[in-house]
Amino acid sequence: MDWLVRMNRVLDYIEDHLEQDIDYKHLAQIAYCSEFHFSRMFASLSGITLSEYIRRRRLTRAAFDLQKSDIRILEVANKYGYESADSFSRAFKKTHGIKPSECRHEGVSLKAFPKISFQLTIKGDTEMEYRIEHLEFDIKLAGKGETVNTNRAFKIIPNLWSKAKKEGFMQELIDLSWENPKCSLEGILGVCGKEAAIMDEEFTYFMGVRYDIEPREGMETLIIPPSTWAVFPNVREAWKRLYAEWVPTSGYELANLPCIECYYGPGHKPRHELWVPVVKR
Repeated sequence: MDWLVRMNRVLDYIEDHLEQDIDYKHLAQIAYCSEFHFSRMFASLSGITLSEYIRRRRLTRAAFDLQKSDIRILEVANKYGYESADSFSRAFKKTHGIKPSECRHEGVSLKAFPKISFQLTIKGDTEMEYRIEHLEFDIKLAGKGETVNTNRAFKIIPNLWSKAKKEGFMQELIDLSWENPKCSLEGILGVCGKEAAIMDEEFTYFMGVRYDIEPREGMETLIIPPSTWAVFPNVREAWKRLYAEWVPTSGYELANLPCIECYYGPGHKPRHELWVPVVKR
């Protein structure tokens, strides 16, 4: 499968360039994936962020270098992108539990993090319900953004909504909510990354509603251009299965736009949906 081949090419490229600066944009190009989604897709498939994987592979290689030669610690530090021996020593100890100088002692225990590979597991026991929506107009939103750690997003985002409800911001959004919707994208919206691309460790989660006039004071405006969307019921379940199950077999690529979590009012079925921007392969 082309998708699987491309993701494993990314891993090969990382392995061949551990001693050099690695441009995440270039990795996304190798994967033929949007910059916006690449880091999240990598983390979803591997269970580890892209930057952490690269860090662990470099420190694994560094331990091998120190054990097999008399190379100076500073040289090894510089080889794997650390500006000083101190910063390298801190990272090394965090990973291996000992100082770099101690790894040359006979009998010490170290941790080796091997190169990973991606494989497709065919499940097929539970279908994924979805539909395709074509929105041929700009989506203008009013709201505000909050910084979210990618690894803790599923814990942080519900807390953001709880805080918004407690402080009255959610009611402000309800008051502004769309009265005559042009399409089925209505309700309270959570936009997963308002910037052009999600960074590896964190992104901006934008809470807002569709709103065509100037927003109230203290709110920001976000405009999402016309796009095609794959829409899934049940936000949390959709996030779990999107990258590993739907994308590899769908015939679509992920567009370089943010995903939108749509939370509807009482009585609406489904209660919430995940809108994923896509383009045909």
